[in-house]
Amino acid sequence: MASFYGGYRNHDEPHFLDACSLCRKHLGLNSDIFMYRGNTPFCSKECRQEEIESDEAKEKSCKLSSSARSIRKSESKTSAPSKTVRTGTVVVA
Repeated sequence: MASFYGGYRNHDEPHFLDACSLCRKHLGLNSDIFMYRGNTPFCSKECRQEEIESDEAKEKSCKLSSSARSIRKSESKTSAPSKTVRTGTVVVA
């Protein structure tokens, strides 16, 4: 009986555990692999930590920009458009 993955062995697609996701260093058969977010391999704790910090910075930036947009939207809804009103006496002849 043929293996389910047998058809993929002839292709040049690398396996996702072949290289570090950050530095692309080859991950050997007897080397430690440090995983992050389920299926992202790294060659060292340092590479994994760099990716974690990068993701956190992206998330923080995204949250800040979305909160700034929501503040601008709420300010534009609450401020009424400015109207010029003149008062005085009108004389008609």
